[in-house]
Amino acid sequence: MTLLLFSALLLGAMALGMPIAFALILSSIGLMLHLDAFDPQALALQMINGADSFALLAVPFFILAGEAMTAGGLSRRLVHLGTSLLGHVRGGLGYVAVVAAIFLASVSGSAVADTAALAAVLIPMMRTAGYNVPRASGLMAAGGIIAPVIPPSIGYIVFGVAGNVSITALFLAGIVPGILMGLALAIAWWFCARHETAAMLPRASWPERRKALRDALLALALPLIIVGGLRFGLFTPTEAAVVAAAYALFIGMAVYRELHWRDLPRVLVSAVRTSAAVMFLVAAASLSGYMITIADIPSEVQGLLEPFSGDPRLLMLAIMILVVIVGTALDFVPTILILTPVLMPSVRAAGIDPVYFGVLFIMNNAIGLLTPPVGSVLNVVCAVARVEMGPVMRGVMPFLLAQLFVLFLLVLVPQIVTVPLAWLR
Repeated sequence: MTLLLFSALLLGAMALGMPIAFALILSSIGLMLHLDAFDPQALALQMINGADSFALLAVPFFILAGEAMTAGGLSRRLVHLGTSLLGHVRGGLGYVAVVAAIFLASVSGSAVADTAALAAVLIPMMRTAGYNVPRASGLMAAGGIIAPVIPPSIGYIVFGVAGNVSITALFLAGIVPGILMGLALAIAWWFCARHETAAMLPRASWPERRKALRDALLALALPLIIVGGLRFGLFTPTEAAVVAAAYALFIGMAVYRELHWRDLPRVLVSAVRTSAAVMFLVAAASLSGYMITIADIPSEVQGLLEPFSGDPRLLMLAIMILVVIVGTALDFVPTILILTPVLMPSVRAAGIDPVYFGVLFIMNNAIGLLTPPVGSVLNVVCAVARVEMGPVMRGVMPFLLAQLFVLFLLVLVPQIVTVPLAWLR
């Protein structure tokens, strides 16, 4: 009964056009009234306590790092490196998009920001060369969703806090799955572009490639600093976010000199706006998570998943299918915040590694960014590429299927995640 009431209030409020954060607050108040436990003071305190977390300080700093990278020229240099290496082969700009997506994902945890950066640089080049623009736009969108899977990832931070799971372990566990997503996209692009008649870029000379590599070295050093620092215990994920932001600002302003003091207010305001939206969602979801626990909704969900609990793989498969369905209606962060407190008791009871579950859960939610009607990454790429949604949805289908294949491969073969994680630990 409580699960039905919570779901009806949440979905009803969203259907009326209410922002998700306010819909979460409304559904939480509804649960309070249903349980005859309405307390305005507890409501306010729970929201404040939910956002008052040292680990969550990493979110605004990683967002700032991403903004500084784009404004400071780090992102553009990573794309240029990929172009110099692969631009001359058949369908080469598509492979450049995949490689650049992995590079960008390793220094920015935002799918939307990475997609916008990729599309802004590569779509004009692909349009001029004669590529199928809707299909190329679909590839950009599918490449952008690698960002939440490869560290540093804002999704891992939010999930780690909501599910009480080690963020450092999540960062380390996401490396191999993220690379597999990139390989799957490259294979899917090969099938799509093998008959591509678009013009190829001139082959870059080795001196040009060396220059592109030198220009991008400082950008490529950032993921090594973050992952290496976490692996060897030099700093926590929150401290890593501060290092990343300071590094991106310093390189953009003092080395590349593309980020000027007059640009700093715009970069900071953009980062603050994004951070405020995320943190208000976290605060609202903390309240709903508290009420979900009080109302014992996880026990109801455990009862629904009971037929699958005897086989961890079957349970994971059932949960992943559920999350795919939910991801079509909810955006990335709200899905994490709503489902984590509901699903984690069932996951732990079945003996599934929470870190392994977290990686697949975040990957699944990232794939949800490609599925309409929400599909925020699709909306971004349509706006940047100036293409209608319908053609882009058709163009993204092969790449969406490739990402889903990787997801369900990891469900069936968890060792792909757990074995590298054991070594990295």
